Amino acid sequence: MKKGSFLRGILTGLVAIAWLVGLRWLIKQGKVKAVGTFLGLPYDLRCPTWSVIKERMWNPADPHILTPHICGWGWSINLHALGRKLGVLS
Repeated sequence: MKKGSFLRGILTGLVAIAWLVGLRWLIKQGKVKAVGTFLGLPYDLRCPTWSVIKERMWNPADPHILTPHICGWGWSINLHALGRKLGVLS
């Protein structure tokens, strides 16, 4: 491993940590919503819990295959709805 790529990795990690700390501070101050949409894509900036993971990835009550992302920006796949659509689950 080259010294430059190692330092670049360390710097990238430090920038990511600083960005997350700043984002959490903005959420606590009420300047940024933790859950919402941006450019038509859903986002959830909260730390995921097991109930949220289950609700988004295996939810028999939700017919939608695409659900808001568990953590971050975009969509997750509801595997139960996908299984029903493919005829694997009833």
